[in-house]
Amino acid sequence: MSQISTKRENCRLCGSKNLRLVLPIKASPIADAFVGADKLLITQPLAPLDLYMCSDCGHAQNLDVVNPELLFREYIFTTSSSKGLIDHFKKYATDVVDHFKINRGSLIIELGSNDGTLLKFFKDLGMKVLGVDPAREIANKATVSGIKTIPDYFDSELSKKILSEYGPAKLIVANNVYAHADQLGDITKGIAQLLDDDGVFIFEVSYLLDIVDKFVFDTIYHEHLSYHSIKPFVQFFKSHGLQLFDVESIGTKGGSIRGFVQKVNGGRPEKPIIQKMLSIENERGLHEIGIFSEYAHQIEERKNSLLNVIKKLRAEGKKVVGYGASTTVTTLMYHFELTDQLDYLIDDNERKHGLFSPGCHLPVVPSSVLREDPPDVVVILAWQYAKPIMEKNKDFLERGGLFIVPLPNLQVISKQNIGDI
Repeated sequence: MSQISTKRENCRLCGSKNLRLVLPIKASPIADAFVGADKLLITQPLAPLDLYMCSDCGHAQNLDVVNPELLFREYIFTTSSSKGLIDHFKKYATDVVDHFKINRGSLIIELGSNDGTLLKFFKDLGMKVLGVDPAREIANKATVSGIKTIPDYFDSELSKKILSEYGPAKLIVANNVYAHADQLGDITKGIAQLLDDDGVFIFEVSYLLDIVDKFVFDTIYHEHLSYHSIKPFVQFFKSHGLQLFDVESIGTKGGSIRGFVQKVNGGRPEKPIIQKMLSIENERGLHEIGIFSEYAHQIEERKNSLLNVIKKLRAEGKKVVGYGASTTVTTLMYHFELTDQLDYLIDDNERKHGLFSPGCHLPVVPSSVLREDPPDVVVILAWQYAKPIMEKNKDFLERGGLFIVPLPNLQVISKQNIGDI
């Protein structure tokens, strides 16, 4: 099916080959591969997205791995472009330094450091900082701005070089990196080598139970190779001489966790939340096939309900478009078979305007179209942001337009039920 991916045959965490398909997801192109008009004749290959689970450790993962050079070398998103992330990371840096009583001058390393926004806040607190990020242009700009960044992928060999040049790290952070990397074993080996005896490794990842409970299956796309939970993590870190000693739930990306890891003899007691979350995962059957069979059934029901509504409206001559041009939208459009049901996509990100969506090449236009040349129906594909999108465009409803919200449950919003927003 694809020349852009390879298939691994063993679990990313424990190495077992005892893997089973638990959630079939339709193949799609690389989710953020929006193209200009000059590339419309170039076919964009599809790559599988099926979700597998390891029967031995319980880790959920995609086995089809897209070449990371295609995904990350020319990465364009920068942390500093998001006011929300700037505020989040400023508080993050202060809280971590205070909580773990990290002394001024200590080495702090961030994996996937992007433009160095988080590290800048640590530097402002008197820390020695170092970033590692494979997006060469962004990494080089970060270095020029004063945040030394190594433009490469982190692994155990790079870890040794950093250790010999900089010494051990009191803190290593990785935000939304553990979901993206294929060779998690070697990366974690590198972290264990580089971490000081009393150091802390902090990571953030989407949480598998939230993906199920909050219907965010559209966060399954090619940049995300792993969908994490506590049970596999406990075993995985232990195998590398590390201990997961604390976890916090955070609201980002539809539901995430922030994990805190130390060396096995790091001295910090395991927080009760670890056993509590393990019990919840066990009670819910999170590492069994049953919960995913039901999940797949519920997804299919929502897909069919949405398609029935859209096809009926199109048969009446209505123009139907989508709102959203993000990575999650690509998964949703392909899995829900919407690629030939929409005329175009609307998005508020100016960088996407004038581009065409991955694979099916729907044009992306600004939201001003809702005032200047409105369609009849807008399907809010970026459904997690449905409320602010509808609030911003209430005049579209007032003029007789319809909004459709596909998830977590199908809603059709008109001026008659505008109060439901």
